[in-house]
Amino acid sequence: HALGQTGALAGVALSLPALLRAEKLQKRAARVGFDWPDTAGPRAKILEELDELEAARDEDRLIEAGDLLFATVNFLRAHGIAAEDALRAANSKFEHRFAAMEQLATAQGHAFGDLSLDEQEALWQAVKRSEAAEAP
Repeated sequence: HALGQTGALAGVALSLPALLRAEKLQKRAARVGFDWPDTAGPRAKILEELDELEAARDEDRLIEAGDLLFATVNFLRAHGIAAEDALRAANSKFEHRFAAMEQLATAQGHAFGDLSLDEQEALWQAVKRSEAAEAP
């Protein structure tokens, strides 16, 4: 048998989206006791992986980036948050804010891409303030 085919991780489909597969692999490992007792362990692991990614040679960056994502999925799981759902929500929020920034730039007579990064950041902050003002 190939590695993992009969163990605790057997049967986690390779075809799953990567974040969902990471979560399922971690849940399977947790069922047999391989899990952090609280959120401090996963949080520390994220910080460790950030350092490792920043220090990595070019050929190791992909692996270290994957380790960082895997650790982040574990941290979210420890908080009862599904990584796929969280990223989907973040994507939606980013798309909404970015479109609002572009509209604001146009309303001010500017092409968004012609603005400096500082000017774009000012629009980002304006959109965030506008969202906060609209919140119930």
